[in-house]
Order: sequence, then C-alpha cells, then structure tokens
Amino acid sequence: CLFDADWHQGVIGILASRIKERLHRPVIAFAPDGVGGIKGSARSIPGLHLRDALEEIDAQNPGMIQRFGGHAMAAGLQMAQAHFTDFAVAFDEVVRRKVAEEDWQGVLLTDGALEPGEMTLELAELLRYAQPWGQHMPEPLFDDVFRVTDKRLMGQSGNHWKLSLAHRAGGSNFEAVMFNVQADELPPGEHWRVAYRLDVNEFRGNRRLQLMVEQAEEA
Repeated sequence: CLFDADWHQGVIGILASRIKERLHRPVIAFAPDGVGGIKGSARSIPGLHLRDALEEIDAQNPGMIQRFGGHAMAAGLQMAQAHFTDFAVAFDEVVRRKVAEEDWQGVLLTDGALEPGEMTLELAELLRYAQPWGQHMPEPLFDDVFRVTDKRLMGQSGNHWKLSLAHRAGGSNFEAVMFNVQADELPPGEHWRVAYRLDVNEFRGNRRLQLMVEQAEEA
C-alpha cells in the first residue's frame, strides 16, 4: 500500500497499474479524497481476488473501510487517513496468506507464433472487431524471434519506442511500438524474443498493421 499527500486521486489507478505491472505484486495507491480522508485504487495479480480480500479486512476490522467496491483484479476504497497504517498491515497479511508461492512469479502466456503471411492488417482488424476482451478472455498475444533492424524514441517521454522488426522466417519488416521502457531496460543484441499483439495504426485515413510489444527479451 502506498500513500502520498501530493498525489491526485485521478492518477492513482494508472499508478497502481504501472507498479503492479513492473513488480508483479498487488498494489493499492492512495491519495487525499479532498474531504479529510483518502481514496485508494487497487490492482491485483492472479491468485488474489481483491474484492474478497477487502471484504475479509472489512469483516475483521469494522469501521476501518468506509466504502469499497470492485472485482477480482481491480477495486477502489475510501477510508480515514488515520486508518492507513493499520489497513496496510491487514492487507499485507491477507496477501501473504492468500497468494501462493507460484503466483509471485510473473508468467506471460501467449498463443504461440504467427508466420509472416498470417501477420496481416485483416487479422488485426478481425481481432479488433472481436472485442471486448477481458480477464477470462484475454486479447490474443503472440510471440516469436525477430531481428531488430531499427529502434528509435518517439514522443517526449523518453521511454516509448518505434521499432522495425524482421521476422525470423524472412520477408518484410514489421512496424512495432513499445511503451514505458527505459533505454537501459531494452534487451541487448539485435535478436529479441517478442511478445506482441496485432494492432491497427490509423493516421490521416491510412490503416496499416502495427505490432504492440508487450514484452521483449534477448533471444
């Protein structure tokens, strides 16, 4: 559990999500609610049902949580700031008891590899129209080995990348983007194993295939 009096409640959901993705740990980020209390935004990992965890804490500590709601992987709650430390201890105890050892290790499951001829704009559009995807029906994720023929920063953040990837089987290069990765976090070498989703890049009326890189490592 994290709290900072300078955080705004409008960004704590994004903050919790990014910390959860980076550390693979359940996270609740709190900010002042503007009326003397604090609001929290929670994100979880497989193995911990957030709403069930909050219900257990609420039952064992009546009055600690003013209100809460959510589902397995995301939740929100509100409480008096004075209860933050006790709540953090209670949440930590529930997490340690409920999350199995194997769930602490982040596992990325994919749908395997696509051949170059299968990596098309038509398939990307088909997958887009098949939405909505969700927790029990995740959007298809593919992986394969590519040679990185070009990489450059895009935007002003300094951690978003435009990539050109050559498939291991040859053929044309594929445009790809990767977000929120610092330069020193990029895999070394020019051959990467990439987990990616097919996406449609729309710009000035033109539509073309684009790979959204979820994770990359040296091949």
